[in-house]
Amino acid sequence: MSVTTADVTPEFRGEDMYDLGHTTIFSCRDDPRFSFCMYVPRSVHNAESAPELVVAVHGTGRTITEYRDAFSHFARWNNCVVLCPLFPVGVLGDDNRNGYKYIREGDIRYDLVLLSLVEQINQRYGFKFKDFGLFGFSGGGHFTHRFTILHPSRVWAASVGAPGSVTLLNPEQDWWVGTRNVAELFNIEIDVDSLARVPVQMIVGDADIETWEITHKPGGRHWMDGANDAGQTRPERLDTLRRSFEAAGVNVQFDVVPGVSHRWEDCIDRITGFFADILEQRRASGRI
Repeated sequence: MSVTTADVTPEFRGEDMYDLGHTTIFSCRDDPRFSFCMYVPRSVHNAESAPELVVAVHGTGRTITEYRDAFSHFARWNNCVVLCPLFPVGVLGDDNRNGYKYIREGDIRYDLVLLSLVEQINQRYGFKFKDFGLFGFSGGGHFTHRFTILHPSRVWAASVGAPGSVTLLNPEQDWWVGTRNVAELFNIEIDVDSLARVPVQMIVGDADIETWEITHKPGGRHWMDGANDAGQTRPERLDTLRRSFEAAGVNVQFDVVPGVSHRWEDCIDRITGFFADILEQRRASGRI
């Protein structure tokens, strides 16, 4: 019989150095092309409050352990588990580094990959996570707002950091610019009422104005009509996304950080502060 961390006794086990605290990197059970690391407080099963889950999605640089480590102090003091998935470059052998950002790549559904990872850690650790806080910056910001649009009932709060391109709640344009064909592509009907219940932070530096990486051009892999219509810079595009979400009834905390360029590290205190505030409200209301 295999033993998991759900069976951990108060005595220290050698495996704890890999499964608790700053964990090692695990493969995805359902699709080993993907992997993940975690931060799991050693007192997670003994704390006064039930643990919560925060998922931090990497940008194009895929520095998952840096994301994990940046959230570990917050997670320790708030009894949260941090899950950082790794979506590698070129999963389909074509050197595509952006597929996960748009949720769908060939036959891969990155939203379903993430949900399978959550179920995997539930089984491994004996957790009961049904929803989670979701953060992503840059490429992870792409993923975070699109996942939240598709699966609002699985997200108790979302922090969307400086995405290069945005999907607006626009039924007149196809995915990824709009949402007209979401049912056809994802077999999902957008639940605007559920989306409106998700607290959302949108955060970007006011000096994050380089456009070389985010300007779509005809012939590009993700080019489509309207690709650049949300604005030229990341702050402009994120503000357009804010207005789209707010028009749908979503409460958006819009943070423009003075003097900050495209650096999530300079935004982390505001990001963890947002999650801490929402988590306090969530626990006080008994919505866990």
